[in-house]
Amino acid sequence: MTAGVSDVSGSRIERPEGIDELLDRVRLGLDRVEADEAYTAATAGDALLVDIRYAALRERDGLIPGALVVERNELEWRLDPQGSHRAAEATSHDLRVVVVCNEGYASSLAAISLRQLGLHRATDLVGGFQAWKAAGLPVAG
Repeated sequence: MTAGVSDVSGSRIERPEGIDELLDRVRLGLDRVEADEAYTAATAGDALLVDIRYAALRERDGLIPGALVVERNELEWRLDPQGSHRAAEATSHDLRVVVVCNEGYASSLAAISLRQLGLHRATDLVGGFQAWKAAGLPVAG
């Protein structure tokens, strides 16, 4: 999406949308969840937590017990219920997926991408793994 601006002559020119604007726009379509809500939903079996952090962060900070680890560049292939490379957990388009990145930025974009594949309940964790850890929720390794 682009936003219009005027140059010195008053002519209208278009400028690309910046990442902050993009994040603000896509987050309007997400029902983002806080760490406690994500924990409750996951432990009740009402949501699948999907950790998209890269390996170095997972090794440094640990893992959320029970979360499905999927590298960001594989996410759509692994979570598409119709895909030939789907994870066993990708059972339907009705699946509630909570995407977790390190701080809650990349996960918003990833959740929107999943919604474009028909996973209409996909969302992300506000503050990412760091918010999970700060809330004192379980972390393994």
